[in-house]
Amino acid sequence: MPFRLVAKATPKSIPLTPVSAATLPGWLKGSDARIARWIGESDFSAAPGATCFLPDADGGLERVLFGVEEQEEPGGGLWDLAPLPAALPKGRYYLDAELSPAAATCATTGWALAHYQFDKFKEKTSFKAELVWPTGADQDEVRRIAEATGLARDLINRPANDLGPEELAEAAAALAKDYKAKIEIIEGEALLAENFPMIHAVGRAADRAPRLIDIRWGKKSHPKVTIVGKGVIFDSGGLDIKPAAGMLMMKKDMGGSAHALGLAKLVMDAGLPVRLRVLVPAVENAISGNAFRPMDILPSRKGLTVEVGNTDAEGRLVLADALTEADSEKPEMILDFATLTGAARVALGTDLPALFCNDDDLAADLLEGGLEARDALWRLPLHQPYRDMLKSPNADLSSTGSGGYGGAITAALFLEHFVSPQTRWAHVDVMAWNLKSRPGRPEGGEAMGMRALYKMLRKRYGYRPVN
Repeated sequence: MPFRLVAKATPKSIPLTPVSAATLPGWLKGSDARIARWIGESDFSAAPGATCFLPDADGGLERVLFGVEEQEEPGGGLWDLAPLPAALPKGRYYLDAELSPAAATCATTGWALAHYQFDKFKEKTSFKAELVWPTGADQDEVRRIAEATGLARDLINRPANDLGPEELAEAAAALAKDYKAKIEIIEGEALLAENFPMIHAVGRAADRAPRLIDIRWGKKSHPKVTIVGKGVIFDSGGLDIKPAAGMLMMKKDMGGSAHALGLAKLVMDAGLPVRLRVLVPAVENAISGNAFRPMDILPSRKGLTVEVGNTDAEGRLVLADALTEADSEKPEMILDFATLTGAARVALGTDLPALFCNDDDLAADLLEGGLEARDALWRLPLHQPYRDMLKSPNADLSSTGSGGYGGAITAALFLEHFVSPQTRWAHVDVMAWNLKSRPGRPEGGEAMGMRALYKMLRKRYGYRPVN
């Protein structure tokens, strides 16, 4: 997507000045009476997101004031500049603020993200304003984050008739090609031959064959990091069919896979010194004569048997097989994303992903990364006494358990059975969807927690520019 960022200002470039309710009075003291009167008559209070267009003596545009929240570096917040691309008239602008390189990068990222549109099926809106790169901004990082976020948003926003397991695999293959990564795809009945029985069971009822997407990148000498993403293309609920309202947004049930591919793009584009593996079970949870049933007992790649409590809890089944494979290579860490439970949304709302982690140091780094990237996570406990809820009288595990409470926790505990205790593992239960539009965050598919995990990886493993 075009970000409308340019290298140099011109003599006619217009300053964008950030002000808050606290700093506006001081700024007014330094302005002439004409400007002060104009601002007063415009009823501009410097509320975050508000703008005030200041005319010059000839009636042209002299300056734009924009409201920001109270902060140490006004204008350096992630979403400070986000309202402006849609609000500014055609012209070239520059940020009239002294920012640290980190703040300049952060603010410019928000400007870039505000240009995102899902325009595959309709004419896109044209933005006219150009922004001069703020001094110190990491241009490569801004582009990297904006493009990875755009990839994730695009995949989530594509309707299920346009994005099936095959098309998701094609998107993964295109990403692998861009970064000279290796990719293997196990499809249909081959999943049984290769011992991925739960991925096959969930996806077998659809007329679009299930797949396991497997991407590998990086040097063998580097520490191994494996990313897993739930790729349920559309979730009807299976035989435990969802009501119409519950099915409405289920194209987003592959949001975990979109996050996994977006994070992989960030890692590869930044050239992080890791040995990366990405596993995406891509299935459609459909209904037909061979659909899996409630109380079916399924084998798993781990060797554990699983009694199906509800066919609408299918994501944890496909993730279990993928996590088992991820764990088999004893990576330094496994990171998984999944639109897994409504319970996480009940607990934390739709904007805040739930983090589950079996390693306190990794969890602390992830939470810190979320704060630094303005992409917050909230840790919920892997409360071990709740494992009793997952007992089944007929199998090693119940997929849904009993009790009806703590659904996000019991889902995470189910997944934990498929990861060795020695393996650092983090599970992110994510909404992957904006319910309403805000500057830089349009209604629809959204990457949530992806920047947090990327920030953690950058801090842990260092960074080298890609030639």
